[in-house]
Amino acid sequence: MTSVLDLAPVVPVVVVDDAADAVPLARALVAGGLPAIEVTLRTPVALEAIRAIATEVPDAVVGAGTVISARSVTDSVTAGARFLVSPGWTETLLDAMRASGVPFLPGVSTTSEVVALLERGVTEMKFFPAEAAGGTAYLKALSGPLPQARFCPTGGISPASAGTYLALDNVGCVGGSWMLPPDAIAAKDWDRVQKLAREAASLR
Repeated sequence: MTSVLDLAPVVPVVVVDDAADAVPLARALVAGGLPAIEVTLRTPVALEAIRAIATEVPDAVVGAGTVISARSVTDSVTAGARFLVSPGWTETLLDAMRASGVPFLPGVSTTSEVVALLERGVTEMKFFPAEAAGGTAYLKALSGPLPQARFCPTGGISPASAGTYLALDNVGCVGGSWMLPPDAIAAKDWDRVQKLAREAASLR
C-alpha cells in the first residue's frame, strides 16, 4: 500500500456518532478526493463504522484513530482498518502496531519522541496536537537535524493554515475535521461534505 502520508493532502479525522452515517459520509469524502479516512475510536459505534466503510466503500482507505492500546489495535484491524493512528505511543503500543501488519502513525509532540521512533526504524509519524505543540515553526525546526522523519500534523489545523503545513518538506499530509461540520452531518448534507472535501483535496 502507498504510504498513508501520500494518499491525499488531507486525512479527514472522523468522529462517528451514528453508524448509519458512516457509509454515506465515506462515499462523500472519497468522491471529493479524500480516500484516506481516519475513524477515531472515540464513540461506541466506531468499530462498526470502520467495518461498514471497509465493506461497502471499496475506494476508501479506512483507518482507525485514537488507537491507545494493544486491544484497540487488534479490534481495529479485525474490523477492517487499513492503517492505525495514535495520539502518542508507548513501547507496548508500538509493538502491537508493528505486529498488526498494517501501516501506522504513532503520535509525537517532542524531539525526543521523534528520535526514539527513528531509533526503532519508524520514520512516519503523527504530530499531535499540532498547533498547541508548536505548529509549522516547530516542524520546520525539526527538519534540519531530523530530515528522515515525515509527519501528518493533526490538531487545530484549519483550511487557512493547512497549506502552510503542506508546504513543509517533512509534512506528507495533514489531519483535520473542517470538511465535516457538525451541522452538515446532522442534516446528512453529504453534498456539502463532498464539496468541502474537494476543496481540501485541492490544497496541494
